[in-house]
Amino acid sequence: MDNIMILLLFLFLPSTSGAPIGICYGRVANNLPPPSSAVELLKSNQILNVRLFNTEPATLRSFYGAGINLMIGVPNEDLPALSSGTAATAIQWLQSNVFAHVPPNQVRYIAVGNEVFLRDPYFTPHVVPSIINLYSALRTLGHSETIKLSSPQAASVIVNTYPPSSATFDPSLRSAIVPLLQFLHDTGSPFMANVYPYISYVSEASHMSPDYALFRGGGEPVRDGPLAYDNLFDASMDAFAWAMEKEGFGGLAVVVAETGWPTAGGEAASTANALAFNGNVARWAASDAGTPKRPGVGVEVYLFGLFDENEKVGEEYEKHFGIFGLNGAKAYNLSFN
Repeated sequence: MDNIMILLLFLFLPSTSGAPIGICYGRVANNLPPPSSAVELLKSNQILNVRLFNTEPATLRSFYGAGINLMIGVPNEDLPALSSGTAATAIQWLQSNVFAHVPPNQVRYIAVGNEVFLRDPYFTPHVVPSIINLYSALRTLGHSETIKLSSPQAASVIVNTYPPSSATFDPSLRSAIVPLLQFLHDTGSPFMANVYPYISYVSEASHMSPDYALFRGGGEPVRDGPLAYDNLFDASMDAFAWAMEKEGFGGLAVVVAETGWPTAGGEAASTANALAFNGNVARWAASDAGTPKRPGVGVEVYLFGLFDENEKVGEEYEKHFGIFGLNGAKAYNLSFN
């Protein structure tokens, strides 16, 4: 077995002590291998936790019985019908869109929308009502304890993030955020955050060292009272912890629903930097290192992403996050040495 395979097996193997490390499987491309091949690639690398962004039937069916735990996304455009319906509507949605294709015991999370509050604000009023209806449906079906509901949010829903202890949720979003936090608290579900230090680095490169952004550490730490930060990832995670604490929800767990570094298409986008960042994040998650504010508290992480996606819109770098090539080869040699 070559060194690349060994290192990636280490990355994605379930650990008896470390938090789960998964991967995001996006399909905004016209050149991807069929889902069945992607599932075989995941299985061959023992990647056992995967985030899917929608309920495309053929993709879901490919995971049936594969022994892979899934986070399944509810597309933003499905939220109005779910929020305006009843628990019966949500049961029908779950049975026809999810459980008709994969068994409930493979579904770990249902991610209700993605980055709605900032990127798709039209759907904001529909997020929590959709979650509540889906929760009622899961309770009726007997799955509410094993399948958790949340709604991944962009890191930019928090403001005043420097230093982390000054962070708060954007006041304009508070009326949407607080009911979500209340639901997560009441049901023992995690807050889900999409955390991309790369985006912060590109916008603040003149004021930030590459090592701080790439989770390398070693430089002069950023002081925040008694806490010290040598990387932006920890600082971003603790900014969420502080913001939630200020709303009265300091105990909520956080799942990093997306994080990664591009290999091309933008400033500081390279295979070397993607290797450094993803390797450091994976090592951090596997060790349950936690953050300065929450030391020793493991955080589940989903690396973005499985393949490059050539039909992504926006900045060019958004097309270049693939950890694997289209032929199944690794794009770079993830190493912890």
